[in-house]
Amino acid sequence: MGLLISILVGAVAGWLADLVFKRFSFSLFAEILLGIAGGFVGGLIFGSGGSVLDQILTAFVGAVIILGIAALIKGRSSTV
Repeated sequence: MGLLISILVGAVAGWLADLVFKRFSFSLFAEILLGIAGGFVGGLIFGSGGSVLDQILTAFVGAVIILGIAALIKGRSSTV
């Protein structure tokens, strides 16, 4: 059951982060992976636990951080 909740939280967080960075358009599978990775990053920053809403917010912040770093890297590589 924990894996299913992680996938659902990752999907929601990845989708929300994709809305913030509109220039990136990912598939649902990529959004889920982004959200799960964001949950890991957010968990390292804020700690894990709490309600599902807390987990979604933590994963969302982590996914936005990951997308922000990707945007910086992509921006630098396109100017070279």
